[in-house]
Amino acid sequence: MAQVKIMIDGMSCQHCVGRVKSALDALAGVSDSVVEPGSADITFDESQVSQADLEAAIENSGYKVKR
Repeated sequence: MAQVKIMIDGMSCQHCVGRVKSALDALAGVSDSVVEPGSADITFDESQVSQADLEAAIENSGYKVKR
């Protein structure tokens, strides 16, 4: 299992947190996600999902990943 903290722009409320958490938790291989306005701490199985997949899920939810 791997862990990553991804910084996120554009999140300001619990609705934003819920959208991002739902998107991350829907990915096969994500075992845990702790999402707060501005960031997400994610535990995932690298053999099933990549960091790029995690970032794409966040961006597809309408938020920008800080790189």
